[in-house]
Amino acid sequence: MSDLPDFKEFTPTKILDRRRAGVLLHPTSLPGHIENGDLGHDAYRFVDFLANAGVSVWQMLPLGPSHDDLSPYACLSTHAGNPRLISLSWLADRGLLKKKTPPNQRAKQEALDDAFSQFKLKLADSSSEWSTKYAQFVSAETAWLDDFALFIVMRTQQADAHWLEWPVALRDRDTAALEAFLRDHAEEIEQVRFEQFIFFAQWFQLREYAANQGVYLFGDMPIFVAHDSAEVWAHRNYFKLDAQGQSSTVAGVPPDYFSETGQRWGNPHYDWEVMQGDRFAWWKQRLHTQLELFDLVRIDHFRGFESSWHIPVDEETAINGTWVATPGHELLEEFRKQFDELPLVAEDLGIITPEVEALRDCFGLPGMRILQFAFGDTAENPYLPHNHVPNSVVYTGTHDNDTTLGWFTSLDVEQRQHVLEYLGQPAEKMPWPLIRSMLASIANLGVVPMQDLLGMDSTARMNTPGTTEGNWNWRFSWEMVDEGLAQRLRKQIEMYGRI
Repeated sequence: MSDLPDFKEFTPTKILDRRRAGVLLHPTSLPGHIENGDLGHDAYRFVDFLANAGVSVWQMLPLGPSHDDLSPYACLSTHAGNPRLISLSWLADRGLLKKKTPPNQRAKQEALDDAFSQFKLKLADSSSEWSTKYAQFVSAETAWLDDFALFIVMRTQQADAHWLEWPVALRDRDTAALEAFLRDHAEEIEQVRFEQFIFFAQWFQLREYAANQGVYLFGDMPIFVAHDSAEVWAHRNYFKLDAQGQSSTVAGVPPDYFSETGQRWGNPHYDWEVMQGDRFAWWKQRLHTQLELFDLVRIDHFRGFESSWHIPVDEETAINGTWVATPGHELLEEFRKQFDELPLVAEDLGIITPEVEALRDCFGLPGMRILQFAFGDTAENPYLPHNHVPNSVVYTGTHDNDTTLGWFTSLDVEQRQHVLEYLGQPAEKMPWPLIRSMLASIANLGVVPMQDLLGMDSTARMNTPGTTEGNWNWRFSWEMVDEGLAQRLRKQIEMYGRI
């Protein structure tokens, strides 16, 4: 068996043309030996768990390299993989790592440094599989890889400062300055390329293994990108920035059920006129990378493809802003021309207008239904199961919600009684009545967060919107997984026709 996967194009597969069940778990939440999960043995064990349970979709959050806050929704790149997810056991199995598993992230980076040294020895043999596959990868991903590697090394040299704070010549990509930096830091830049090669190699092998087990991978693409990212630094012409790279308005959403002051994300806005000028080439490349990684992709904040909330940069909250129209219809038309099938899901939560719904439906994209949002309103609430539609994805909750047990516990007595009455006064304890309702829905895909399968309370919440601390850290251990959980879930999946 080859040590390395083929870096091939995956054939698009229709995922939502039949009833399926999925589990939401970000790979960082997998068990493991250091600060977060990775793409090693536990990822394969999780795929086996899903397959045994009859689950055919593994949903996760964006995979990009995060800033210090660990948020996967504001990454250093829209294309690159997160080196934190690289499995050292995978490297050790292939002779690139001699030392035992390190105890923390800093020591892990030292291990990657050692692996790079071993890797260079393999590259010395131009006829080796490693040399051939590495050349294929670098050639295939050159549209983003070179800029990303340069950006990361520059950022490291500048003590991880935002690129706006770099020396002007580097900030503004002065040709002579870039050439000098490339000469002086060639080794470090090559190591970043190596780490991306390893990430993609591990990911492609995991994806192929999952496919052989009947498990499809469902990813997430944030509509906006972080200001401090390789793409904004390298392609400032695509963003609404001044000559120094500063924004006058930033992205977010106005007040809604997640936050009374809205959410001020701080992302720069796109210059849609420039993007239309080259028929959205930047966006096509972005989606192409996502479809290398995933069988299905959720567009986070799909609302922004119809219009986006522009917040003056000096506003501390998202309360004051303006909706500005977006050429989303033209963009999706270009997607359809290039990719034929659009394996996309529209995250249509929040303030949704008839225009947003029309855009979603024009391209046949499934929307989302969240059961935690269904109760405490009228019978016309679109999240109530009797109002669901087949072309949609139903969740008990998402990464932005409390766990179902935490949510239910937070309700007052009257609200809890209302939920139980709607669900038929179930004998099962929460969260299983809501999981059962999700599986019984006519939505073609039903997804449950791993925390709900494990019956966990609010301490297992992944993210609280509007906050910046204490998020993205939750992990499970195999000791939490009851021996009969897979079969219990499989029985319900079979009962509701999602096997």
